[in-house]
Amino acid sequence: MKITAIETLQWKEFPRLMVVRVHTDSGIIGLGETVDKIPGAKGAIHGTVAPLVLGQDPLDIEGVWRFVMDNIMYHGYAGAETRALSAVEVALWDIMGKYYGAPLYHLLGGKTRDEVPTYNTCIGFGDYQDYQLWHNDAGKLARSLIDDGIYAMKIWPFDQFSERTFGQRISLADIEKGLEPVKQIRDAVGDQMDIGIECHFRWNRVSMERIARALEPYNIMFLEDVLPAVYPDEIKALSQSTTIPVIGSELLITRWQMREWLEKHVSQIVMTDPVWNGGIAETRKIANLAETFGVPLVLHNVASSICHAVCMHLGAHIPNLYFVESVRAFYKSYFDVLTDFVPTVTDGHLDIPQGPGLGVNLLDSALERNDLIRQISEGDGLAGGRRAMGDHWAVEDIR
Repeated sequence: MKITAIETLQWKEFPRLMVVRVHTDSGIIGLGETVDKIPGAKGAIHGTVAPLVLGQDPLDIEGVWRFVMDNIMYHGYAGAETRALSAVEVALWDIMGKYYGAPLYHLLGGKTRDEVPTYNTCIGFGDYQDYQLWHNDAGKLARSLIDDGIYAMKIWPFDQFSERTFGQRISLADIEKGLEPVKQIRDAVGDQMDIGIECHFRWNRVSMERIARALEPYNIMFLEDVLPAVYPDEIKALSQSTTIPVIGSELLITRWQMREWLEKHVSQIVMTDPVWNGGIAETRKIANLAETFGVPLVLHNVASSICHAVCMHLGAHIPNLYFVESVRAFYKSYFDVLTDFVPTVTDGHLDIPQGPGLGVNLLDSALERNDLIRQISEGDGLAGGRRAMGDHWAVEDIR
């Protein structure tokens, strides 16, 4: 079996998403995706990744992945190229699952759990304007989430105050304003709802320590991305100064960037995104690495049903899973517009798709939409079955 074409799909209504279809000469098509910074990732797929993987055996996932990584290492790998590679790698696992008639979690070695715990990231979309609601009445939002079987939520009430000072200081008045939605949640539902605080690395350590001290009486579940991930020593110092667990970071790409973080014991919980970090196999390697340090893992998941399904299979498989992030406003608004998979939540847990592969299929109607933007790379490719670069400058047609 050979890879014959790589196709990217975008829809103007969903500009953050890019779906990838990997076609084979057997007729099996695998689905992958990545999210955000799409123009760069799209250029990397068609300009860099496709010429290297066309003509290769899609079942040799590790060999194909290493060949592409060998190439992109030459020019700094941890950006658009790795997001592009992640999307293609996910599609290769989908092909393998369809080829063998098995769900992804079986290909990974089976399940360690039958249900996957989730928290809701309170973004708004369509009929579910959760972002606006937690700004207006976070208690009302918490009650709505509980009615949907969700018992953990993430908000970011302090980000708005960082712009004036570039995150260098925060006033007591702004801290009090940032605490308002937290207090509303506690007043409305008490301890029924776990609360995570996203910080989007908007602050320096002295400001974050002030914020953390103010949050400690409210039994906060975690603080996420407290500082940019390029400052692991500062983040570690912060994590040791507060009783609230710290999470970091989906911004660490591949196990190589995660290694130092774990060696330095930077945070009590780590997070990674399988459609950014290199893919499904790379996520499992990161999880295994974290497990050797006794550190639990959150799967970052803010894309469409393809990434969601990937996280469900990985979440079922990984022993040291802490949570899988999910976005109610996404899966209740547009998952069924594009695919045949919509998750359900029961008692704070998500169901696991049954495959084969990811267990997700694009709807014919999604491929017929007027706002669809389609690009395809096809042919024999440039690699000719190669699995290692050797002398980079000796091979002019592989870039």
